[in-house]
Amino acid sequence: MTSRPGRRRPAGGAPAEATAISRMSANDLMTLATDVGTPPVQIAGIMRLDGGSALRPEDVVAAVAERVRGLPRFRQRLVRAPLGAGRPYWTDDPGFDVRRHLHVERCPEPGDDDALLAVANRAVTRRLPRDRPLWSATFVTGLAGEDAALVFVFHHVLTDGLGGLAVFIRMVDGAPVPATPGFPRPAPTRRRLYADATATRLRALTRWRSGLRNVRRAALELRTGRAAAPRSSLNRPIGPRRVFAVARTGVAAVRPAARAHGATLNDVVLTATTGALRALLRRRGETVDELVVSMPVSARGRDAGAALGNHVGAVPLPLPTAGATRDRLARIAALTRRRRGAVRGASATLLAPVFRILARLHLLEWFVAHQHLISTSITYLPGPPRRRSFLGTPVTEVVPLSTIKGNMTVSFVALSYAGRLTITAVADPGQFPDLPVLMAALRAELAGLGAAAPDGARPKSPAAGHNDTSGDPVTTPTVGRDSTETDSAPIAEGNREYRS
Repeated sequence: MTSRPGRRRPAGGAPAEATAISRMSANDLMTLATDVGTPPVQIAGIMRLDGGSALRPEDVVAAVAERVRGLPRFRQRLVRAPLGAGRPYWTDDPGFDVRRHLHVERCPEPGDDDALLAVANRAVTRRLPRDRPLWSATFVTGLAGEDAALVFVFHHVLTDGLGGLAVFIRMVDGAPVPATPGFPRPAPTRRRLYADATATRLRALTRWRSGLRNVRRAALELRTGRAAAPRSSLNRPIGPRRVFAVARTGVAAVRPAARAHGATLNDVVLTATTGALRALLRRRGETVDELVVSMPVSARGRDAGAALGNHVGAVPLPLPTAGATRDRLARIAALTRRRRGAVRGASATLLAPVFRILARLHLLEWFVAHQHLISTSITYLPGPPRRRSFLGTPVTEVVPLSTIKGNMTVSFVALSYAGRLTITAVADPGQFPDLPVLMAALRAELAGLGAAAPDGARPKSPAAGHNDTSGDPVTTPTVGRDSTETDSAPIAEGNREYRS
């Protein structure tokens, strides 16, 4: 996963000043430990560009090259430290060239929603090279209506869902490109790495009381009130293939029900998806009145774009599936309110070392393939409330893509953008052949929470259908709070909990 320390120096000009060593966090290490088997732990987002086929690929490359200057981590690679010199660290990639990350692909005929999802599926399930910054972008031309799309793929160790939204904000028109120090900055020497690791360990010894407090907070985050998730066909060992499906509704359609029940858009997404899963399980002859949902909780501050990396912890939450849709919305809103705390993301304190130990013992892949602690994961990400543009071309929709591992046969990630709520399901087509049934139930749940937008009213974008790249190896983020006052608050306003 990580490369070895390099010895290359900046080419030309005065050498840049050394900066503080940027180590992997506990959350990053946990993510890295879970990246076992196929597909890799990668996430993605599709930016649909209205009339974007008129854009020249060279202009897209130039724009991305300019705008990644505002994202230092996008020009850094992950390097394994020498033995005893601490955690892996991020350092500037002296060979960085945006053309190694950006690809151009023409969408297969007929250039419709399913065809675009197939392109995105291949991109997100193709393992990113580990000798360079862990992201890629694909400029997709030839979509119906002369549209185009940008598909950004990130390894989950590079950023979480809110960080991905910060990337989106940096990539669209109007985002300032801050002045950056000399690039590339020199990699830390072995002496600096050992000194930094020693100082970090000494600080940890002096902060043992706060460490114990974090352990207690982590235990509280992970407490569910039940020993395991109910047994169901949602938990089966999965294979390498993935299929994506999308459902949409207008934020304005569901906002009145949310406000009437003291709920947030997070709660709306939880209610609709768990209700749809209950309907699916009933079609399969199973009765489940409660599901345990994994809800990563963000520990980010108010500026989600201040630093990439993972700033989330996992919160398992039992949620009701039985009862009328709006009654469940009120119950789920009450449950999530009780789980909100002052410290978020603490659960990584306990989970990260356990996952790393299991990975070193080569037991992690077996564990995640046989766990019965959670039924599924559900993520909500609050995107910009107003439409943005890229090189003057309107971004009509942003579709998030997530991943599943182990024995989780389906999961969901939702995103609100420009007044539209988009929910993407990812499943293993071998273990989840009835995904269309689930998506029909999900649209019915959304309709029950408001006036679901008819298909004909939605913008041209990846479809409410589904797609399977069955010939390719495959891949691909879980709840908290959003603002009750806004449908999709800007990143800078800091929605600190989210689903993935």
